[in-house]
Amino acid sequence: MKNETHNTAIVVIPPEDIWGPIQAIRQKHDSKARRWMPHITLIYPFGPESDFGRAAEELAPACKAIRPFDVELATFRTFNHGKGYHTIWLAPEPERPLGDLHAEVWTAVSWQDAFEPDIERFEPHLSVGQARGTVNAVKLIQKLQADWTPIRFPVLSVHLISRGNRPDDAFRIVQSLPLQGVPSVD
Repeated sequence: MKNETHNTAIVVIPPEDIWGPIQAIRQKHDSKARRWMPHITLIYPFGPESDFGRAAEELAPACKAIRPFDVELATFRTFNHGKGYHTIWLAPEPERPLGDLHAEVWTAVSWQDAFEPDIERFEPHLSVGQARGTVNAVKLIQKLQADWTPIRFPVLSVHLISRGNRPDDAFRIVQSLPLQGVPSVD
């Protein structure tokens, strides 16, 4: 996309009433806990906030065609970014409904360039922290896993979020698009 920006994204956000255990981990281990709410990214970076109206018009029919589904956050995993940097994340299960939602969102936002490679590489995840060094990442995952109680929640909508040019640099929900049968909250 020609006008993509790291100030916006399209995400799935768990209900706030289940954030407690996730945020407890993120406050200790996630350098970006202040910037992002707990989320599963569908598209990032995205277009400027000024294009959200157009994006919402294109996304609404796709969202209305997808039935709500439940995901469970039970297992911690890691992305190895090389040079000893790791992102620690919770794996939403089952993956398939999120993969289907991701593909529908990318397809609906037709002005995204080269979306097919991103659809093929999509791995749903909810980031909870970073670790330096493989040994530290493995130890952290083992500790988190031992203390973790799985969380289940319904995916009811897709959110357009932006951090704009706010002084606090934190993302906020600008618009929510409900899935099939879920009432709009406007």
